[in-house]
Amino acid sequence: MGCCGEEEEDNLLHQPLILSPPPEFLETTATTAENLTISPMNSHFSALTCRDILRIIFEKLSTTDLACAACVCRIWSSVAADRDIQTAAFKSPWKLKEIVGNPTSGSFWRVSSLSKFAISHRILRGDSVASLAVKYSVQVMDIKRLNNMMSDHGIYSRERLLIPLNNPDILINSICYIELDVYAKRETAVVYLEGGPPVNKSSCSTSRATSDLSKRRVIESVRRSMQVDDEIARYYLSITDGDPRSAISEFSEDLRWERQTSLA
Repeated sequence: MGCCGEEEEDNLLHQPLILSPPPEFLETTATTAENLTISPMNSHFSALTCRDILRIIFEKLSTTDLACAACVCRIWSSVAADRDIQTAAFKSPWKLKEIVGNPTSGSFWRVSSLSKFAISHRILRGDSVASLAVKYSVQVMDIKRLNNMMSDHGIYSRERLLIPLNNPDILINSICYIELDVYAKRETAVVYLEGGPPVNKSSCSTSRATSDLSKRRVIESVRRSMQVDDEIARYYLSITDGDPRSAISEFSEDLRWERQTSLA
């Protein structure tokens, strides 16, 4: 039979060895775990910086999620800005067949709500805002608001009206045209129920608007140079076949003659 000291020593030999790691080891382990965290900003995780992998992931995102992904880093932003990815996310909820045209602002693709779409109605004789509201089952105020109209009389100065779309089934297998409406002053995904947009008429309208703007600029320039009103500027342009220099020269000659006559 052994002594008490020998029994205590024997018990210690059979106990598991548990040692507390030093503080330096714990700090090193925490730093290593932090570096291995999956993050697009972590240079060690190269999978989320590969454009091919990002494209596969982004093609499954909605327009709202794409907008959030574009805010993560430059690589994500460049991939999320791809036209094919954006249009696919925009078309997906409504089962659109195709989108024609490019918006002036990239923010157009961020929200794919029904308010982004409108039906193009070519105004015919006898049409009124109230009759169109009944025909398309929408509110009169919604038509006015979409087309930036203050009164019902605004319909007579336009060739078409944008009609709010309240039935998403119309968009199934449809072709939408991204257009900036001059009167509505907004970009809209327009649906033409009777075929596509009138290309020739649109080009003629654009040319006519450009021509009117150019004439207006010439009149403004001549008016400022001669320091007269618009009517006088138009008169001298008319007698000189629209030549600004000749118009100013004719006006100067008339002024000189008037001065000589008054002195005489």
